[in-house]
Amino acid sequence: DVCFANRPRFPTLLLVSFGGATLPRCGYGPYWRNLRRVATVELLSARRVGCMLPAIAAEVRAMARRMYRSAAAAPGGAARVELKRRLFEVSLSALMETIARTKTSRGEANADTDMSPEAQEFMKALDVFIPLLGAANTWDYLPVLRWLDVFGVRSKILAAVSARDAFLRRLIDAERRRLEDDDCSESEKKSMIGVLLSLQKAEPEVYTDTTIMALCSSMFSGGAETTATTAEWAVSLLLNHPEVLKKAQVEIDARVGNSRLLGADDVPRLGYLQSIISETLRLYPVVPTLIPHESTADCTVGGHHIPGGTMLLVNVYAIHRDPAMWADPAAFRPERFEGGGAEGLFMMPFGMGRRKCPGEALALRTLGLVLGTLVQCFD
Repeated sequence: DVCFANRPRFPTLLLVSFGGATLPRCGYGPYWRNLRRVATVELLSARRVGCMLPAIAAEVRAMARRMYRSAAAAPGGAARVELKRRLFEVSLSALMETIARTKTSRGEANADTDMSPEAQEFMKALDVFIPLLGAANTWDYLPVLRWLDVFGVRSKILAAVSARDAFLRRLIDAERRRLEDDDCSESEKKSMIGVLLSLQKAEPEVYTDTTIMALCSSMFSGGAETTATTAEWAVSLLLNHPEVLKKAQVEIDARVGNSRLLGADDVPRLGYLQSIISETLRLYPVVPTLIPHESTADCTVGGHHIPGGTMLLVNVYAIHRDPAMWADPAAFRPERFEGGGAEGLFMMPFGMGRRKCPGEALALRTLGLVLGTLVQCFD
């Protein structure tokens, strides 16, 4: 596992990851180990995730109210919804509440103007990053193209990076001023940026503003895209399998009822909803080949010699659909996960080993809130 814990240093990725300083993209070593420790112990521990959930649930409920108002105002009581945008917005709003305690969602606003101008600016930057990083870029492999910028990739990325960095600096500066005005010593009551600024005060040479920006950028880009994409796939699958949707609605009606909206404490009790999320992640992992790995030394795997410096891709999409491990692998059947029946099989939508995503618990709880609320409120 250690041999494959490194990351390749693509020029495109270096541009968007603060020179390889973000947690998913940095090389294996002391810097990564410290970032990983901060992420798992200080930012994404079970206790902190529990403290985040009420704010996330409030954002999800605000999304449901906006969608309901939009439908109620439409002719016939039905409105067309651009679901991916709504899901991305609520994901970003929830992350904003946990990372900076700065609301981007305006719960009482018109349904078509959910986000603040600052959040819309950040979304535009992510809209540039995600397509470029999800595809192979020729100039990563042909050095001469990096200087010529024939396809305009570099200029697009640099413009988006500039907008993203300005956004993150504003968040950090605002939180720094807030901490100076309100001397809060309880880490659970601080935002993620607040925790990082407290660490910076003790070790300024380790936790620089760039390091804080890199960690926040990782949380925003990874968290928002994971939640929005997976929830969109889940809704699509439910609409194409009405019997599964009905079963999920029956479970929510039985466990939660109709007198209130689903809350954070309800999600762990909704076993079938959890199975739907697991089955969606099995069929449609957000990153089908995971983030590329790189071998740090020569090694042999299954009789194959792998030289040091070799890029390795884990084909999670194929593993999750391997007929040798899954019965009827192409079918959407959440029941396969009921009662822990599929535990122990090769499910790795968030990776595995040292480089596994530390935000898995937060992502799954957020997905449960988002999807559960949609199932409860809409047919």
